[in-house]
Amino acid sequence: MPVYLQILLLAVAFVVFVAVAMYLTGLGLRRVCFKIIAELEKEGALKASRAIRLQDERQNFFRVGTGNLRPKALQLLMTDGLVEKTPEGKYYLNREKLAEMKKARTADAGSDE
Repeated sequence: MPVYLQILLLAVAFVVFVAVAMYLTGLGLRRVCFKIIAELEKEGALKASRAIRLQDERQNFFRVGTGNLRPKALQLLMTDGLVEKTPEGKYYLNREKLAEMKKARTADAGSDE
């Protein structure tokens, strides 16, 4: 096999590997987001007075892996407006945004059938 073809195949394999890694990370991030939402719903944290404390930063800086997705997922939920943070550092769900998200998910699920 010519060298240029080996280099081309290596480049293609690298691109495929990176794409798969990004996709799997996205799936993990989505799973953690749903876990955070479920945890807040279970605790009834739907308003500021019922807010609860959540792990919002890495517990161990040197720990590598999917356990580090929780702070990133929480930040993503806050950016989207689904989760709000109180001045005391507690978190609660935004009822309106949560209802919009659930409505959009049921509409998407209905259109897939």
